[in-house]
Amino acid sequence: MKTLGDFLLILQLGTGLFWIITYILIIKRGFQDKTYGMPMAAICANISWEFIFSFIYPHKSPQNIINIIWFILDIVIMFQYLGYGRKRFKKYMPEKFFYASFFMTLGISFLIIMAITFEFKDFEGKYAAFGQNLMMSALFISLLTRRGNLSGQSIYIAVFKMVGSCLLP
Repeated sequence: MKTLGDFLLILQLGTGLFWIITYILIIKRGFQDKTYGMPMAAICANISWEFIFSFIYPHKSPQNIINIIWFILDIVIMFQYLGYGRKRFKKYMPEKFFYASFFMTLGISFLIIMAITFEFKDFEGKYAAFGQNLMMSALFISLLTRRGNLSGQSIYIAVFKMVGSCLLP
């Protein structure tokens, strides 16, 4: 490694790669278990952040390419949630509100991330990303305890998420 810039690039690529692996493992496990592997609020926050920082305030390469890959993978995770989640929420809300609650949460997530971006003049999305990562960690644990089993989850998902989060530059 020659410079600090090279070191930061390696951290950036490592973060991107470990999160891509995390998303792929969530998708794979979701299809295996016929369930969703990411909580709704996390999906909505991720899709919003990735859309904003891929298309509205795009990062420089290679981060923008990573963001677009994350966005595409999260779209798959979103479809798993919309396809498999409805039956799990029958006991919590009428089925007719399932999609409306998802898209309202998606819209609110988008507005909150935009507000954080403007309030803190953080057009790289670091503040929102840190908050989302913390929220996502808590929501994954909540999902695991609520289900009482590893359906949609695995230790590998947790490890790759943790390593990807530890490498954030």
